[in-house]
Amino acid sequence: MIIKITPDIEKARSILNMAEKTEKFIQEIFKKIGIEENQSILVREYYEIIRELASAVLSISGYKAIGENAHKETIDYLSNFKEFSSQEIFEMHELRIRRNKNSYEGVEIKSPYLENRKEEFENIINKLKEILKKKLK
Repeated sequence: MIIKITPDIEKARSILNMAEKTEKFIQEIFKKIGIEENQSILVREYYEIIRELASAVLSISGYKAIGENAHKETIDYLSNFKEFSSQEIFEMHELRIRRNKNSYEGVEIKSPYLENRKEEFENIINKLKEILKKKLK
């Protein structure tokens, strides 16, 4: 359920800062260790960055997702932004589902999932950051 809240600019700014740090950390892992052995961990981190940034977009817009389907509804909310295509919304949901299966059922995320979507995840992250930066001005 999406509820109305008082927009929280400082929370959005803080989440943006943490997401950028996590993104840099992921890039270092790619350079030093690679994808293959760490695919599940990297996919989970991409999901967390996207989810947190999406949550910050809701927060700065005066909304919050709560309840059992909060993560799903957070992603669904992004369809209100022209920056995101229906394919990108679909990919975010697919990422959410794979992350949940990995985290809660121990289902390993195998190649070439991340190799095929890394650029798309990074584009989504960049779009979310741009939306936030515009709203933070």
